[in-house]
Amino acid sequence: MSIREGEPLPDFSMPTDDGGTVERSTLLGRTNVLYFYPKDNTSGCTTEALAFRDSLPEFSTAGVTVIGVSADSIASHCKFKAKHGLTFALASDTDAQFAKALGLWIEKSMYGRKYMGMDRSTLLVDAAGVVRRVWRKVKVPGHAAEVLRAAKGLASETTPQSS
Repeated sequence: MSIREGEPLPDFSMPTDDGGTVERSTLLGRTNVLYFYPKDNTSGCTTEALAFRDSLPEFSTAGVTVIGVSADSIASHCKFKAKHGLTFALASDTDAQFAKALGLWIEKSMYGRKYMGMDRSTLLVDAAGVVRRVWRKVKVPGHAAEVLRAAKGLASETTPQSS
């Protein structure tokens, strides 16, 4: 089963590169982007991470948190983050339980070899923990900018306007 727009994010708990933990409950109260990527320090994943990094000030100004998620270890995340100056949290789903619950752990094929891996996907989650937008089989160029536009729109919908 795959997560769909309008569904609540299921409960989860994953360690983050900073020694903390991210859980569904810690996301409540603000708009969040969870982007799922296959592997630290690969070309597409690095390009995607750098695009989110470079857009992070705009995400932050809009009150949106960005979290990268892969099945890599915390040690791998720490090296990846340091090497590329990433300034957002990276969560480690080493057993792929969260990805499986979302339907993002899929069969892949490379050079005729089949294996299970992370589907490059992004979820936009509102302050109530409801998935408002799902991007599957993401193409990296322009993706962070598209997510930023959608996140700004969602964040502005949920921010009280002063009169």
